[in-house]
Amino acid sequence: MIAFIFHYIANNPFVFLFLAISLGYPLGKISIKGINLGATAGTLLVSVLIALSAFSFYGLTIDAPGLVSDIFLMMFMYAIGMKVGPQFFSGLARGGMDFVVIGLIVVFSNFIIVFWGAKLFNLAPGYAAGIISGSYTVTAVMGVAQSAITSGAFKAPNGITLDQVSANIAAGYAISYILSSIFIILLIKYLPTLFGKDPIQAGAQAEKDFGSGQDNEALPSTAGFSNLGVLPLDVRAYRVEHEELVNQTPESLYQLYPQATVLRVVRQNKVLKAVDNPKLQLGDIIGVRGQYHQLIAESESHIGTEVDEPRARNIDIEVADLHLGHSPYIGRPIAQLSQDIGFGLYLKALFRQGHQLPILPQTQIEMGDVIRVAGSDWCVQQAASKLNCTPIVESTLTETFYLALSLLIGYICGHLSVNISGIPFALGTSAGCMLTGIIFSFLRTRNPAFGGPMSEGARSFLQDIGLSLFVAVLATSVGPKILDSFQGIVVIKIAILGLIGALIPPLLAWLYGFYIRKMNPAILAGACAGARNSTPAMKGAQEICQSDIPAIGYPVPYALTSMLVLILGYLSMVMY
Repeated sequence: MIAFIFHYIANNPFVFLFLAISLGYPLGKISIKGINLGATAGTLLVSVLIALSAFSFYGLTIDAPGLVSDIFLMMFMYAIGMKVGPQFFSGLARGGMDFVVIGLIVVFSNFIIVFWGAKLFNLAPGYAAGIISGSYTVTAVMGVAQSAITSGAFKAPNGITLDQVSANIAAGYAISYILSSIFIILLIKYLPTLFGKDPIQAGAQAEKDFGSGQDNEALPSTAGFSNLGVLPLDVRAYRVEHEELVNQTPESLYQLYPQATVLRVVRQNKVLKAVDNPKLQLGDIIGVRGQYHQLIAESESHIGTEVDEPRARNIDIEVADLHLGHSPYIGRPIAQLSQDIGFGLYLKALFRQGHQLPILPQTQIEMGDVIRVAGSDWCVQQAASKLNCTPIVESTLTETFYLALSLLIGYICGHLSVNISGIPFALGTSAGCMLTGIIFSFLRTRNPAFGGPMSEGARSFLQDIGLSLFVAVLATSVGPKILDSFQGIVVIKIAILGLIGALIPPLLAWLYGFYIRKMNPAILAGACAGARNSTPAMKGAQEICQSDIPAIGYPVPYALTSMLVLILGYLSMVMY
């Protein structure tokens, strides 16, 4: 039966691909003390084990179509470009320069350590790129390294085949990925303590300086994002009994009392909506929306007697995501945003690059951010108009058009090659698609008429399925040969180099931020995690600080290094 299963898989490569993903995803989610492989590494491990077992026990090779690998890798790179595009440019252009420097320190020191360390250890071609990919926990580096092989930019020396080079990439990645995934979490998590700082106190101080965080919310355009949930708000009805309210409008009252918003006015038998901004009169009954304790404690003394008037209280509330493009509010703090456009709205969450940020009054909003609000439809539309955006509802046609156009342009640009000192350099089709994704994302967020920011649900799907199918196809060629990459003490060399490349760069960045820039340790820990592209490390920092504040430092270095590490991974192949 086992022999039949392996023969069937070998004769039907698509069964192999779907089997690898269906087993790899749950394997990658298994967590031991908060540490897991992740879906992509789990898929790679399962794929290698199946391919290696088929070859070792039955002499079978699985011939998965290379076209599948190429297409899905390009789709993955496009999705990465769409994710980091807006924050990549805005992070370079304004503010966060310390975050930019931290990212540069980490990505270039990692390249120097791994590339020259591989030379020093006399490792065969392919190992350096694999160790960069694993030590940085960025599987996509394997993709650009593989594209250097397929494009001809990398020439294998005598005595080694291209398949063996690919196996070396996978071997270097597998060992260094596992080790760095574990130890980077521990390093980032305990850096404040190692340098004599109380992480809880650092998180509390940062929250005091900036504000407070929010509960976790579903990512934009994913299941449950529009759930209203439980809000700390209520709508209560009061009769206007104080002369100082006469001739005031809902808008003018909002400027005076932003914590309590007048959403409806009942005058005799007429119901007046606040959108018309009517002037109040004595005897009007108004529906006021605000925090429970403020309405209970203060409203009767400021407005009048509370009454039971359903027409003033029964106001429909909806949840909407506002995808920010080009807007005059870009670069301004949340506090100003709330004051200017927050009429009748409750700010539920703020997202950047698919990560939820704590809502802090001093946090600057950036192009590509997603703001989740709860309020009446007309309040949402009014805020969207002021922000020069609309609650985006993506269409399949729009996403398919941009995806196809980006892949077309990226493939053509990446396929072009130039010779420098006799060495052919090509951007690579996968890197070309990532760059077009960055450009398209930047243009779309600046001009919502182009479709607006990409749906996070669609983008996440392209990213996950694209990379998983790429590594599954890669495993069919490297699986039978990966054991040859573990001869002698090469495993020890990979482990040492991978750990040094994973841990020393963020430590150098920490020293810069801690001693030179005097940054808050909680925010600095998040920045070091972002520069290392490690979301689990950032979550570890949040856990030890007992605060969401480390997320503030994460996005800018993450966006910067996400692109640079791919370029350096490619160079590690053509320069080796």
